[in-house]
Amino acid sequence: MSEQAQINVMEQLVSLCKRRGFVYPASEIYGGLNGFWDYGPLGVLLKNNIRDSWWRSMVEVPPIGPDGHPVDMVGLDSAIIQNPKTWVASGHVGGFSDPMVDDRETKQRYRADHLVCAIAKVKRKNGDVQELGFLAVLDGDRAVNDFVKRADKLARKTGGGEIQPPERSELTLFTKLDPERQKQVWGPEATQAGTLTEPRAFNLMFQTYVGAIQDETSKAYLRPETAQGQFLNFKNIVDTTRVKIPFGVAQIGKSFRNEVTPRNFIFRSREFEQMEMEWFCHPDEARKWYDFWKEERMKWWKSLGVRDENLRFRDHDADELSHYSKMTVDIEYKYPFTAPDFGELEGIAHRGCYDLTQHQTHSGQKLDYFDQELQLKLKEQGASADEIKQKSRYIPNVIEPASGLTRAVLVVLCEAYRRDPNRQGSVEYLSIKPQFAPIKCGIFPLVNKEGMPEVSEKLYLDLRKHFTCEHDVKQSIGKRYARMDEIGTPFCVTIDGETMKDQTLTVRERDAMTQERVSLDKIKGYLLERLSAE
Repeated sequence: MSEQAQINVMEQLVSLCKRRGFVYPASEIYGGLNGFWDYGPLGVLLKNNIRDSWWRSMVEVPPIGPDGHPVDMVGLDSAIIQNPKTWVASGHVGGFSDPMVDDRETKQRYRADHLVCAIAKVKRKNGDVQELGFLAVLDGDRAVNDFVKRADKLARKTGGGEIQPPERSELTLFTKLDPERQKQVWGPEATQAGTLTEPRAFNLMFQTYVGAIQDETSKAYLRPETAQGQFLNFKNIVDTTRVKIPFGVAQIGKSFRNEVTPRNFIFRSREFEQMEMEWFCHPDEARKWYDFWKEERMKWWKSLGVRDENLRFRDHDADELSHYSKMTVDIEYKYPFTAPDFGELEGIAHRGCYDLTQHQTHSGQKLDYFDQELQLKLKEQGASADEIKQKSRYIPNVIEPASGLTRAVLVVLCEAYRRDPNRQGSVEYLSIKPQFAPIKCGIFPLVNKEGMPEVSEKLYLDLRKHFTCEHDVKQSIGKRYARMDEIGTPFCVTIDGETMKDQTLTVRERDAMTQERVSLDKIKGYLLERLSAE
């Protein structure tokens, strides 16, 4: 698919999401607010279906571990606002920032590490190669194409010629340029060089105040991640439940980051929901569990209906690892706005003992773990008293699979979006896996008379107890089918004249548009079987 076609797919998907009630711009009647989105009637159903799948697979029915038994997992719902010392200990107050630059000419603001720069070269008609300037464009997998377009526009203003596109390796991040070179850069929308300011740190945490007085003593933060709640409650969970190392604590909740440049629909926003799990384990077993969760998380994404070819692992290079990370791998997805390359979907990080150590140091509370089973094992092996004491009490290592729930919604929508100009009804439809579809079944009377609405409503009142369905008696049957296709409903059931004679009805399947007659008394079992199929 061409680059322009990929962009159009995203535009069409965003339009469909607004038109059918999946996602709206937040506070739209006041012009919206950049980086914030509302999830409409269908969007919240889809999001909740994905959320429930993650929670069930992690907490209610956790996976089978390497020893052949289910892993130990509990859930948590911690406060969005924590004691501000939390964020000092975690490193967010001192180091959770992005480099920001402003363009004095256009008044635009950019993340400096998202600007890539290169020399624009043009071959004139006489054969001479001329340098036009050191141009910057927003980083991404279309950076070279964007660079060529901008260079071509500049070349046409100065006599035209053939643009010589830079290699991807020739593009340099603005942050890696020396200060003198930075002063020579043309900003992404600037008409002259040297209008970008020097990069400066911009902390991503939203500030608020707790209590009646607003001063430094009452300053607090909206959490930029859910993970710290698990670390703060580590001792509480050990003391009040029957968990033993290794075990995990899972949490789903809102997080907030004051992104410099939120973009790509709901991919990067300032308010979002996360699905994070902290796995506490013995330091010697951390690598084993890192590999285990890496594979388990990939399995889950595939269970949403995401195709293998659209997913991949990417290990972080040493220079991009977070300060706490010993190793990190991203699960990446081929989004329409990154294709043919991939973009971040979920990170699995080996955090070592950084977090618990930091909170132990800053709070003065002991957050180590006494491993009684290991103590008994060491005694059986004849270890010395000093060795037993040293090894049986330790600060656990942490493996963290962290993903965005709202980003998962985007992935499911991108994966499901189809466009077929030869299709009857709507050329657009969403091929969402039945288990995750917002509406599982549409129930229609063929016409709104002759007793059909009464039969269809009775069926609706029965089926809605078992799964989300919708009863619709208006418009032509073709328009009702088209609407259900656009919102991803896998099955439609129609009560028609034959139903009134032989108690059978028509079941229509979304993707193939095939129709089948099923007995009225068997339709519930028919649908339940197909909705639960993997």
